[in-house]
Order: sequence, then structure tokens, then C-alpha cells
Amino acid sequence: MSRIEDEVCKKIAQRAEVGKNKYGVTMETAPLSRLEWLIHAQEEAMDLAVYLQRIIEMEMEAPSFDPKKSLHETMQERADRINDTRRAHRIDKLNAFRAAFPSDWTKKQEEQE
Repeated sequence: MSRIEDEVCKKIAQRAEVGKNKYGVTMETAPLSRLEWLIHAQEEAMDLAVYLQRIIEMEMEAPSFDPKKSLHETMQERADRINDTRRAHRIDKLNAFRAAFPSDWTKKQEEQE
């Protein structure tokens, strides 16, 4: 698993412990009917929808938001800016290497030719 999945698993375990301490039961032992589980899941989904709406509004209020562009275009532009920044950072590192080790760089270039 990646670090991301590990973090999610850790959070699930923490939430299970909080639930057990708060309610005295686990998901496995909670005495709910199928309907009660469905209602509970629906309530959780509605909470998620509210959180998503809030984040969407925050994005729309951001200075870089352009209502004429699709969400995909906006996200692609942000990704491009991040990639440009990373690329510039790599170039800066490369230039610093070249400055620090000019003879090594020249030798490598000559070997490639």
C-alpha cells in the first residue's frame, strides 16, 4: 500500500476506537437493522454533500476562479502551474549543480557527443 492508503487505514482504526468508546459497540456488534444502517449511511452521504458544497464555494471564491472555464480547465491550469513550478525548481537545481561542478558537467556533455 502507499502512504495514502496507510493513512486512511490509520484513520479508520482511530474512528472505530472513538465509536467503540462513545457507543460501546463496534460496527460489527451494533444492533441496527438494515434500514437503520441505510438511513445512517444516507445521513453520512448528505453530510459529505454539504462539505463538498462548501469546498466548491471556496474554490469559486478563489482569485483564480474563472466562471467561463470548466472545472476541468481550471484544474488543468492549476496542475500546469504546479508542474511549471516543479520544472523551474529542477532547472534551478541543475544550474546550481552545473555551477558547483563545471568540469564534471563539461565531461558528461563531451561523453554524450
